[in-house]
Amino acid sequence: MSEETAPTVCVVGGGPAGLSAALFTQKNGLETHVFDTDETWMHKAHLFNYLGVGSDDGTAFIETARRQVESFGVERHQGEAVESVDESGDGFVVETADGAYDADYVVLATGADRSLAESLGCAMTDDGVVEADLSMRTSVDGAYATGAMVRAEEWQAIIAAGDGAAAALDILSTEKGEHFHDFDVPADADTVFGAMSDEA
Repeated sequence: MSEETAPTVCVVGGGPAGLSAALFTQKNGLETHVFDTDETWMHKAHLFNYLGVGSDDGTAFIETARRQVESFGVERHQGEAVESVDESGDGFVVETADGAYDADYVVLATGADRSLAESLGCAMTDDGVVEADLSMRTSVDGAYATGAMVRAEEWQAIIAAGDGAAAALDILSTEKGEHFHDFDVPADADTVFGAMSDEA
């Protein structure tokens, strides 16, 4: 009997939105790839207004977030730029100079660069931003847009991270066939971090 393959999520962009989406999907059993060209605005930021972070350099924050998603097994493609995203069958094909990747879902997290969403055929608003609902779903089934892509001006790191989480929870709800909530309790810390220590 062949083992069933986990659905695949490709996240384009490695800032707070992209890494937040990747954390939730990989943590909950979906094979997740992040394509990160390291162009996040976080490198220009210092965080005083990110809830739970008293004061942190933006670059240091991103390095911590990268280690966190890697600890859950996210496949990060650092420096691998996505050239196109196209619909293919029931999913998508994500093309880079290094190869093509099949995905069941795509999360676009490329800041104010909306070119991939436009070429994919996502509907745009009169303000020129990607049209998305509260779960960050675009007009293209299985494609999500986050952060500055969906807002004309209101760009902020913690909002972007929330958008990524919203997209991930919608993907997970779709896969599980019911509303899904990623809610951990203190006992989970021993289980999760104990398992990661055993693998190290």
